[in-house]
Amino acid sequence: MTLRHEAFLDHVKERGDYDTPQKAERAARVVLALLGAHLVGQVRAQLAARLPEDFALILLNPLQSAEPLSPERFVRATAAWIEGATEQTATWDVSAVLSTVADTAGDDLLGQILLQLPVGYDLLFGHPKPT
Repeated sequence: MTLRHEAFLDHVKERGDYDTPQKAERAARVVLALLGAHLVGQVRAQLAARLPEDFALILLNPLQSAEPLSPERFVRATAAWIEGATEQTATWDVSAVLSTVADTAGDDLLGQILLQLPVGYDLLFGHPKPT
């Protein structure tokens, strides 16, 4: 099921405690552009199919990444793309967006997404794996 643009952003805005929809939108765009560089094939296509169309296009046309970023470097890259962001605020941004993505994806697809990502992303998605 595809979430409507407003509904997706409302979730991000609420989780990120943003004071404007524009800030939630900016975080969503940057995080999805970075995430898209890490996902390939069916997994990326299936996730895109569950996102609002404009966010799906961002995921499918990502910022290029030479190598998969560790969770820490993913947060740093997010901070670099968001004006005025710090690593602390970027962690918040990543978490707000990826936890919304996790809910949108559902458990089965999230499991496949996490298989394509370096270790530690389960925490960024707000779904820590049992050890």
